[in-house]
Amino acid sequence: MKLLEYQAKKIFAQWGIPVPSGAPIFRSSQLTGAIQKAGGFPVVLKAQVYAGGRGKAGGIVKVRDLREARLAAGRLLGKRLVTRQTGPRGAPVKALLAEESLTVLKEMYVSVLLDRSRQMPVVVASSEGGVAIEELAKEKPEAILTTPFDPVSGLGLPRARRIAERLKIPRKARKEAVQQLLKLAQGFLKLDASLVEVNPWALTREKGLAALDGKLTLDDSGLFRHPELAPFKTADADSPSEAKSREIGINYVGLNGQVGCMVNGAGLAMATMDLIKLHGGEPANFLDVGGGADVNQVREAFKLILADSNVKSVLVNIFGGIMKCDVIAQGIVQAARAIKLKVPLVIRLEGTNVKLGREILRGSKLGFVTATDLNEAAKLAVKAAKK
Repeated sequence: MKLLEYQAKKIFAQWGIPVPSGAPIFRSSQLTGAIQKAGGFPVVLKAQVYAGGRGKAGGIVKVRDLREARLAAGRLLGKRLVTRQTGPRGAPVKALLAEESLTVLKEMYVSVLLDRSRQMPVVVASSEGGVAIEELAKEKPEAILTTPFDPVSGLGLPRARRIAERLKIPRKARKEAVQQLLKLAQGFLKLDASLVEVNPWALTREKGLAALDGKLTLDDSGLFRHPELAPFKTADADSPSEAKSREIGINYVGLNGQVGCMVNGAGLAMATMDLIKLHGGEPANFLDVGGGADVNQVREAFKLILADSNVKSVLVNIFGGIMKCDVIAQGIVQAARAIKLKVPLVIRLEGTNVKLGREILRGSKLGFVTATDLNEAAKLAVKAAKK
């Protein structure tokens, strides 16, 4: 679950991390009151969307009077903001954040995230903030400091001090920096987060060290432990496809490849994606239809995959246990007929009712490519996508 900036900052403030004064705006009638809460002009208006790159896209505007504020709010609120992360359709701006304008003396970057290769959380920090951290990591990898820490014992004072020293934070602010690093790491663990990011983490004249921007992503699997966070959940936090997958009861995550995947079981789905990459392709999605999907769920899952214009071929990999191969086959045939399939479809079925499932596919006369070996199926799907 992703949180908007104003939501993340509300939690940061609860942790004891200073943030600029301000208030969210959902209707134009709230503009004046929010500006007053931000301390008056000049004030910064920030589009609240689940994407980075807002500044370059015109989604962050400093205004000096009410006329400028009304013009900026009218241009942003209720419109769609297109950034480098939203794609050409952009993201709907359903809220703005009005914040006090602070004098920045030094900008830095800090985040806490889960490093799956290390199987532990890490603090990622840089003395260069306010930039796209992905680009910085490519162009100046030496500017990125990564500090793993044990989730049981926490970050600890020695590591926090070392990070503050490496970031060359002035001595008068170093003690506060250490405390904020500890609070960010502790909050990350407490909320079952997968990402806590502050960019820029800035030394300001008015408030000292403060979070000028904030991202917070929480693990959905841990939300049952945090009922207080339920009001923060909105449908916009997911992509349209991911939101639809939740509605129909399957697990879908969109990626950037060309081979669409429909698999039953998360482990088998990951293995399928690995084989696609092994043969030189890129998976377009992770999709686990689960062990008990019905024909309707299979059909809707298939539609989700094909709604992605980047998909050039589809690989269906089903091992029938609880899930029966004939049910999968019926769903595939129905979906293919309903949407007039225009990309190659490679299908590998094994397990319960596999003979019946294969008969249904052959009887459809829709030209599916079938395979009995997963490795061969992945190879065929990649080859079809490249053609």
